[in-house]
Amino acid sequence: MADTTDNTASAAATGEPTSAPRKSSWKYIGPGIVVAATGVGAGDLVATLIAGSNFGYTLLWAAVIGCLVKISLAEAAGRWHLSTGRTLFDGWASIGRWTTWFFAVYVVIWGFVYGAAAMSSSALPLQALFPDVMDLKWWGIVCGLTGLVFVWFNKYAVFEKVMTVLVGVMFVVTVYLAIRVTPNIPDVFAGLLPVLPDEKDSILNTLGLIGGVGGTITLAAYGYWVNAKGWTDTGWMKIMRLDNRVAYATTGIFVIAMLFVGAELLHSANIALASGDKGLIQLGDILEDEYGPATAKFFLIGFFATSYTSLIGVWHGVSLMFADFVARYSTRGGELKGEEVASGARERSWPFRAYLLWLTFPPMVLLFQGQPFRLVIIYGVLGAAFLPFLALTLIWLLNSDRTPREWRNGPLSNIMLAVAGVLFVVLCVKQIWDQPWAEFF
Repeated sequence: MADTTDNTASAAATGEPTSAPRKSSWKYIGPGIVVAATGVGAGDLVATLIAGSNFGYTLLWAAVIGCLVKISLAEAAGRWHLSTGRTLFDGWASIGRWTTWFFAVYVVIWGFVYGAAAMSSSALPLQALFPDVMDLKWWGIVCGLTGLVFVWFNKYAVFEKVMTVLVGVMFVVTVYLAIRVTPNIPDVFAGLLPVLPDEKDSILNTLGLIGGVGGTITLAAYGYWVNAKGWTDTGWMKIMRLDNRVAYATTGIFVIAMLFVGAELLHSANIALASGDKGLIQLGDILEDEYGPATAKFFLIGFFATSYTSLIGVWHGVSLMFADFVARYSTRGGELKGEEVASGARERSWPFRAYLLWLTFPPMVLLFQGQPFRLVIIYGVLGAAFLPFLALTLIWLLNSDRTPREWRNGPLSNIMLAVAGVLFVVLCVKQIWDQPWAEFF
């Protein structure tokens, strides 16, 4: 994406500390791969498959716009970290105490329910691949424990390398499936035209697809991964922007490939896919009937890579954010610097590891007892509210004197973040409206 700031002067000209700008190079790419892998979970792939099965290629353009919107959000988060030297939570705290309360409630409830969902999602393909080994809940526990051990004992550099390998698996599997189903190229190009399906609630379905492409809280975690990579000042700005484009180009490939599968394999045969992660197991059965067991198993391996990268990505990235949240109080209001994240100190801290334990062990109860009804509703509302919170607070931070003038938002960034804010507010209201509140009380 193009430079979204209005700056023409260098940081040196304004007296801001910075290192010399580094030349954009593919060898530096890393945090973008991590955010792409974490942001695209099994739920995203199912939503895209269902969009393809229901509408064919009609909503391809919406998936592309979804990637552009998320590029803007992640770029803004990364730009805040690099231009100010401060972390995103430090920026939120400077806006007002209400941001701290929102984050505290969100990260506790969201983490509890998400932990169970991530373990269950990672377990599904393993149970399908090895049906006679153990029950789904025990596979889930294995996934949670291996994720805990991996993140606990490894620093960012090893974490990034493993995520890159798993992204490679995801890439090969999704592209292979997209080629195998033989997409209709004229229909693909027609799908790039912004046309709404002639269906009830088509606008809301379209907005849902745009908003569901690639990540929620992981977009906020991107700035932390940028710092963990060792990028802490404006000298890394060009590389961060290249990295971010790679992230959402990769996300776009995953999403578009699965839309191809939905359009060709499901839409043409008028096959309805179940919502949720079990829809991918159903797709595995359809692939086995159509192309044989080898293709089905290959797909399940890709399904596992997709789910497990989301698990360990959240285990790492959101734990970094929680550690930063706790540090705000241990420093008694002092500024939270990106250098602390870059040094690896956050990954060795007790709050980081405490949140890892919170993501892993309490959610195991839900694997045995099912998800409590009221808690799931609160989780859904908080999850829907996070992206509007992120978009609107980034507009606030990056248009104020908290950000050096040369790195504040330009017109393009303000437009994209405003579009994201409006989009996610609409989706948040819909999510709240759709909850069965009558049964809640």
